[in-house]
Amino acid sequence: MQRLARNGGTAELLRWLSGRADGWAGIAGSDGTVLSASGTVAPDVPQPPDVPRLVADGVRALAERGALAYSHDTGAHTALLFPLYADDRGAAPLLAVVTPRPVAAGLATLLADVLMPLSLCWEAEAVERKRRRVDLAESRGREAVLHLLMTGQLSIARQVAGALRPRLPDPVRVCVVECPGGSRDEVAQVCAEADGGRSWIVRCPVYARHLILVMPAEEAPEGTATDEAVAALVDHCVVGVSEQVPLADTATGYRQAFHALAVAREHPGRHVRFGLTPEPALVVGRAGRQWAEALLTPLLTHVPRRAQDPGSQELAATAASWLAFSSHATGHLKVHRNTLAARLKLIGELLGLDLNRLADQSVLDLALRIRATPAPVCTPDPGEPARTADSAHADGTAAPAHANGAAHDLDEVLRRPAVQEWAARQLAPMTGPAGPAAEETLRAWLGCEGRLGPTAAELGISVPGARKRLTRLETVLQRSLLRPPSARYDLWLALRAQEVKP
Repeated sequence: MQRLARNGGTAELLRWLSGRADGWAGIAGSDGTVLSASGTVAPDVPQPPDVPRLVADGVRALAERGALAYSHDTGAHTALLFPLYADDRGAAPLLAVVTPRPVAAGLATLLADVLMPLSLCWEAEAVERKRRRVDLAESRGREAVLHLLMTGQLSIARQVAGALRPRLPDPVRVCVVECPGGSRDEVAQVCAEADGGRSWIVRCPVYARHLILVMPAEEAPEGTATDEAVAALVDHCVVGVSEQVPLADTATGYRQAFHALAVAREHPGRHVRFGLTPEPALVVGRAGRQWAEALLTPLLTHVPRRAQDPGSQELAATAASWLAFSSHATGHLKVHRNTLAARLKLIGELLGLDLNRLADQSVLDLALRIRATPAPVCTPDPGEPARTADSAHADGTAAPAHANGAAHDLDEVLRRPAVQEWAARQLAPMTGPAGPAAEETLRAWLGCEGRLGPTAAELGISVPGARKRLTRLETVLQRSLLRPPSARYDLWLALRAQEVKP
């Protein structure tokens, strides 16, 4: 009994007990529900009409009589019940055994002896189940906070995070850790110990091997940076880290960290920090903000026809999640794929976009990123005074969406000097000796809507060959291409800006 209790717990004890009783053994709740069971009544013995019902009747009789044990003969078999432990509320589970008659000699003594190890196992497993529920609730809470941060709902994220620890830092670096298979929980513990509990650690809801760390931007007073320490401590672990970003720009930090992770997979140290700046949303100026607001107005002003239909904020969050994670957005949003498809169809209809086209996806991605970026940090247009975080109208309202004329065309926005400079920086890594071949691969891949099969056909090579070319291109560009969040939207915009250069 002691050996089974240590090595197999309740299940093994019940299995062994049913064999010794040549019948059925189980644990029933105080309401008569069978919670765990093993074995069946021997086939050469007439079967009881209904073992669960027989157990439920015995539990009820035991409670009515206030007895410490219960035995009931039903002709060919006997039902025996013993409470696992004393409970003043009468809520203790019971050991129930159904055995053929006559009852084997010593079985009652055996049952009395097994109560102690069985009770300890049952209580220990109950505590473990509660711990797992608490861990799951905390994990889901952290995931919810990350989702709020990724969708720009900073104030709500802070409120939800207030019940958990540590407090959300600001500014932050976002770190994505790719763990060896099946070791994410152990790596999370390593991260917490290496960081001293300063970072917000979340198990990625999209990629089963990823951990996301929202870390304080300033380095720890002593010791190695958390991201470097984790890469050094965990074999086969790969780490990508963003630049310093405001907490409100966590989504930007995540994209940067994910791009750095793609480069880190090919890096000997398995650790890379993102080094390309700035974000396109930071350089579009007021003209870009007006363009984005005009494009998104039908979506942001949408009123659902039914209360259960998604509203404008939920649709915007769906679009942002899908653009970032593609089909994996179902795991991020916790919705069915048909629900996701229906929402995307509605979004496309509201905006007049074909979301099957990479060009339209890139346009929507830029507009949503502009909307999520605080206006004061955007690069001003030439001759436009720079605005501070508190600058707006004297009455505290923001400038009207269409002040200074109608919304600008996207190509006009892409012609801005700051955007042109940003585009040149995105494409600069392809100016080396391998530049023409790399650009050919990139243009073919973007022209084929980011699909490998058509890209391979366009280049006249095999699909594995096309994948290898794009993997090499990831290292050249230091951006993720094949797995979302992908840099394909930025690269499409950069090439488009190059085409419309004044």
